[in-house]
Amino acid sequence: MSARLGIIGHPVAHSLSPAIQGAALRAAGVDATYDRWDTPPDDLAARIAALREPDCLGANVTIPHKQVVLSLLDEVAPLAAGIGAVNTIVNDEGRLTGHNTDGGGFVAALREAGFEPSGQRYLLIGAGGAARGIAFALREAGGAITISNRTAARAEALAAAVGAGAVPFDAPPAPYDCLVNCTSAGMHGSGAENTLPCDPAAADPATLVVDIVYAPEETPLLRAAREAGLPVLGGLPMLIHQGALAFELWTGRPAPLDAMREAARAALTGDAS
Repeated sequence: MSARLGIIGHPVAHSLSPAIQGAALRAAGVDATYDRWDTPPDDLAARIAALREPDCLGANVTIPHKQVVLSLLDEVAPLAAGIGAVNTIVNDEGRLTGHNTDGGGFVAALREAGFEPSGQRYLLIGAGGAARGIAFALREAGGAITISNRTAARAEALAAAVGAGAVPFDAPPAPYDCLVNCTSAGMHGSGAENTLPCDPAAADPATLVVDIVYAPEETPLLRAAREAGLPVLGGLPMLIHQGALAFELWTGRPAPLDAMREAARAALTGDAS
């Protein structure tokens, strides 16, 4: 019997995870499928309960469920508990454990791009589940973090949790070594496709501008940063690396990164079969 995996969120139509994880499962010879499970908040408890079925290996979790899902699980790994957000659930004979691979995937993407995270100064824009995972991972990697969010109280709460600073949402993005958009601004289907979370032209010239949004591949923020002469990094490498960590949790096998990259690129360019 084929096993099941999927991504739980609302909406999830934009997600590349089915293409990436499907390719990984095929490349690794794992008999499983990976689907989009669009789940409005009122249906979340039932969806999580269904993960306990014997044929289900687990799931990914995305917006808006990464924090509320913790109360529906049997166990939460220490890192995810500290972050207060889960993006990966593993089913072990009906017992559900929550993990967070967002931060680890982000740090791996930085290193793959040649940016060593230790000792760098970061401005994180946003204070949701992804921002929390990234903030905790950067703290563990030795970064100095500042949080900015449209709702100041949320920025201050995350800053207090991670031992970081907080600045007003309209504060200029300088001086930092890396600026990270952790919001959905610029995402297809978010209602904010043309929104800039900040003005990258006001950043220091060597600031690395990262947008964790991956569809479109070049967001308005990345386009503006590139036009201002700043180095940029899109959200696709983070998606692949956090997905690789999740794959290893579900299967106990090394993730086939090359297959995952190829599938992600094909899905983004419309060449996926």
